Amino acid sequence: MPTRARRGGERQECDAYATRALLIALVDMSSFQPSSRHESLGDAFFDRVVPATFPQTILRHRDQRWAGRMGLAGLSEEQWLAHFGRFEPLPGSMSQPLALRYHGHQFRSYNADLGDGRGFLFAQGHDLSDGRLLDLGTKGSGKTPWSRGGDGRLTLKGGVREVLATEMLEALGVYTSKSFSLIETGEALYRGDEPSPARSSVLVRLSHSHIRIGTFQRLAYLEDTENLARLLDYAIANYYPDLAAANDRPVAFLEAVVANVARLGAQWTAAGFVHGVLNTDNINITGESFDYGPWRFLPHYDPDFTAAYFDETGLYSFGRQPDTQAWNLTRLAECLLPLSSIEKLEPALNTVWPAFRAELPRQMLRRLGLQPRDTESDGAFITDLFGFLAASKASYEQFFFDWRGGALSAERAARSPSAEFYASEAFRPVADGFEHYAPAADVNLDHAYFAQDKPRTMLIEEMEAIWAPIAERDDWTLFQSTLAEIAVMRDAYGIIP
Repeated sequence: MPTRARRGGERQECDAYATRALLIALVDMSSFQPSSRHESLGDAFFDRVVPATFPQTILRHRDQRWAGRMGLAGLSEEQWLAHFGRFEPLPGSMSQPLALRYHGHQFRSYNADLGDGRGFLFAQGHDLSDGRLLDLGTKGSGKTPWSRGGDGRLTLKGGVREVLATEMLEALGVYTSKSFSLIETGEALYRGDEPSPARSSVLVRLSHSHIRIGTFQRLAYLEDTENLARLLDYAIANYYPDLAAANDRPVAFLEAVVANVARLGAQWTAAGFVHGVLNTDNINITGESFDYGPWRFLPHYDPDFTAAYFDETGLYSFGRQPDTQAWNLTRLAECLLPLSSIEKLEPALNTVWPAFRAELPRQMLRRLGLQPRDTESDGAFITDLFGFLAASKASYEQFFFDWRGGALSAERAARSPSAEFYASEAFRPVADGFEHYAPAADVNLDHAYFAQDKPRTMLIEEMEAIWAPIAERDDWTLFQSTLAEIAVMRDAYGIIP
């Protein structure tokens, strides 16, 4: 833990930072609906910190769609850099960034020395379309009391990878954080897992909540029941207000988190996505995918496929992600025991697998643009589908692209690069199954995206190909054109920001 003297010095830096903020010329952000609600939890939940001072701020990515949703679309580039590169406060939100405190199981080993080590909660605001409270959190914004000897920075390649992951996942219908801003910062970083010196960046991600299972674990570990109850009340008030009148609020909260995390697991499966590092500090209470390190998309169906080179046992492999999420949710249930009882919490926890089994066919059929029928029929069809994908090793994303709309796309699928797989005996149960499913109202097969031979994919080789010209000659053309292609795919699948 930081010493008292160190904390005193940080407080002085924070005061100076806040004073400088008062001198900033405010711009017209009348539509921005700011919040600083997280501060109401109190200093036991975070440390007030000062952002790093970077030698450069070069804008590399700006999510203008979501800036519009936050009332920030009108910022000039200079203003954008001031707020999201130099972290001058947004009017009405936090005057000082907050490095959040949490613990977590990392590869199932408990770590009580965690927290925001290279990021902080910079600001909060409201989604103008639905009023939700949203967080603007950072990655690579400098050292905090929880940096554990690290430099608090993010490589530019790491930032590019996160932009590509979130853009792709959003287009595929996964509930994910958004890469709101990526700014190159002009420092030389040294890393053991990529060529060094590496270029540096700071990322701002937009998400519904940065409260993690690990946030609850920390308070349970400290036996701080008073603040545990306060955190639960805060989570319900801000993220699950419908539970305010529940008879047993811890149980109702656990049930709601289970349902959302199960939905996320099914969405990952339908997208063929492997997160890579599913520690309890990387699962948040709103069931939102975030914090992308060594992610991967499947080239073909393979339950043993892993994303992280250091995941030597395959703990977080594609096929084990639902089991890992269930294990993590069990840790959340344990944290809530001081506020409830095992007899009351256990039935809620036992809904994990039923929730996932119900969500998986729903998400798979959504990707295929088909209307669900009934639980038994849908489950049997998806079992046949996975059987075909496992036996054939057909391209995972190509399959969903080819068969969007089910039987409506038979002729289109016959022209696919994967057509030979669809002519096999292994495909017959899937072909027969398609005959029983009506297309969804938003199937949109007339979209130009489905006139292509191949879908937009984001395999590791493609990601590396996008990065290569940036690294070699600072050429961002392929990065920008890829984002444009993903935008077309997002539109084809009817994903509305």
